Amino acid sequence: MGEIYLPILVIGILGALFAVGSVLAPVAIGPRRYNRARLDSYECGIDPTPQPIGGGRFPIKYYLTAMLFIVFDIEIVFLYPFAVAFDKLRLFGLIEMALFILTVLVVYAYVWRRGGLEWD
Repeated sequence: MGEIYLPILVIGILGALFAVGSVLAPVAIGPRRYNRARLDSYECGIDPTPQPIGGGRFPIKYYLTAMLFIVFDIEIVFLYPFAVAFDKLRLFGLIEMALFILTVLVVYAYVWRRGGLEWD
């Protein structure tokens, strides 16, 4: 039974090594020259505008858009195992996935009609 989970363990270890390596590589091989322009916040070449103490308030639209991306990413996470085990699930799996996709499409239509996908 353990050999079944070995590929998952290997991919998890590779993912963790990649994440740690991505964080540590710039520190190890990057230049350490700091100047005023490098330490300044990046705003496309425009001088930064003064921010109130404690930071500014972001419009709620940013958070709603982020949540929409998360919802649709989670949908893909649930669709992948279904695609892998499609032949074993037969009609039951097809009905379950159809209901799942229908639910997500209803949410998508609701968000679309309410203007959640409009970026102003």
